[in-house]
Order: sequence, then structure tokens, then C-alpha cells
Amino acid sequence: MIELKNVSKVYPNGVIGLDNMNLTIEKGEFVAIVGLSGAGKSTLLRAMNRLIDISDGDIMINRRSITSASGKELRMMRRDIGMIFQNFNLVKRSTVLRNVLSGRVAHNHTFRTLFNLFPQKDVDLALQSLERVNILEKAYTRSSQLSGGQQQRVSIARALAQEAKMILADEPTASLDPVTTKQVMDDLKKINTEDQVTVVINLHFVDLAREYATRIIGLRDGKVVFDGPAQRATDEVFKDIYGRPLKEDELLGKEVG
Repeated sequence: MIELKNVSKVYPNGVIGLDNMNLTIEKGEFVAIVGLSGAGKSTLLRAMNRLIDISDGDIMINRRSITSASGKELRMMRRDIGMIFQNFNLVKRSTVLRNVLSGRVAHNHTFRTLFNLFPQKDVDLALQSLERVNILEKAYTRSSQLSGGQQQRVSIARALAQEAKMILADEPTASLDPVTTKQVMDDLKKINTEDQVTVVINLHFVDLAREYATRIIGLRDGKVVFDGPAQRATDEVFKDIYGRPLKEDELLGKEVG
């Protein structure tokens, strides 16, 4: 469970990223965060994982404050949080398998991981994770040789190998074609439903939010302007979130900027 209590983030230049936000996300939910660029979507996700520090308030992960955590406690909390980025965040010169095994680093001694001395059970888990996202045949291929969609599926496999209890995905399909986008979203939905892994995903695409999410949270200027089941996210709701009516091509999946 993720709880945000009166959370604000003000950047050094005075820009407000989050404005006194209160949210509770329950275990097993598939939550889509939507809104214009600059609405606070990425700030929200990065705050949940302490990739950025908030200016005020508190963020609780399973009733423990990640805001005040440090050292080993923070590392252990982050071990349960998988992060998927738009730019894949892979080591391109390393093999696919080695990138997936990086999800096991927090589960092992630093000395062993520095020399790629992962136990066989970790290797088996990494290979199983690649199989789950249908990319096992690329295990020993350099990541730089993969397509964008394949690289994003490696990122998902890394989160699986990490045995994350929640996955935060920051616009993971923004640079992918429609077919690959569906494959990636199907993978995330399967993990959510089969493993009860909580998924919180930033999306630019309205139709994807409606199709895959069980809950949609709309942000504008760092504030929550909509929070409810996906079926309640009507065209009128999206008009309120984005501050204008959406065009037909935007509703059908074009990027909203």
C-alpha cells in the first residue's frame, strides 16, 4: 500500500511539482496517472521511490515512511519497488541476462555482484522472468542489439527478477509503436493480475488508461483533479483533467501534450 499525506514538492526554481497531495493506493491495484506534460506525473512516481525528495508531507510504503528512511532501511524498501523508465535504463553493452540480474543486486552481497557472481537460483529466476515476457531467446544478446520494445520488456523482466511488490512505470510506451505498446501493456497487466503486483503507470495515451487501468488518477498543476474507476473516466472527465476537450485522434490513442 502506498499512502501520500499532504505531499508537496517545490523545485529550486519555484516550480510546484506536487501541491498538498493526498492519495492511497491499495495492494494489487493497476493505477494510471494521466495529465498534460508538466502536470506532476513523473514527479509523483519519482517521489514514491525517493528518486527525488519531497518538500513537505510524508509518503508511506506499507505503513513505513520512505520519506524519512535512510541507509539500509531505504535500500530494503526500494528492493520491493521496481522502476520502469521511458528510456529503458539498461546497460547497453551488457547482455540481456546481465541486465535482468541487476534486479537481484539488492538481494546479494556487493562483492559478489561486482564480479557477476550470482547464485544459480538468481540466474534461473532471471531466465524465468525473460520467459514470462517472451524474450528468453535474447538472454545472451547485447542489449544494444534489441529493438525499443524488446528493451522495455527486458526492463519488465528485471522488475520480475527483483521480485518487486510494486512496479512504477514512467511513460514506458511513449517511444513504442502501437503493436509493441500493446505487448508491453499486456505484460504489465498479466503481472498485475497473476502476481498481485501493484502497478502505478504514467500514461500519455487516453485509450490505454481506459483499457488497462482499474483506476485513473488525473493530475493538473500538481493537484489531483480526478480519482476514480476507469469506467468513470468519460470524455467530460478528460476534458476537466486536460483543461480542454480532447480531439478524436487523442481519444483514440494519440499522444496528448
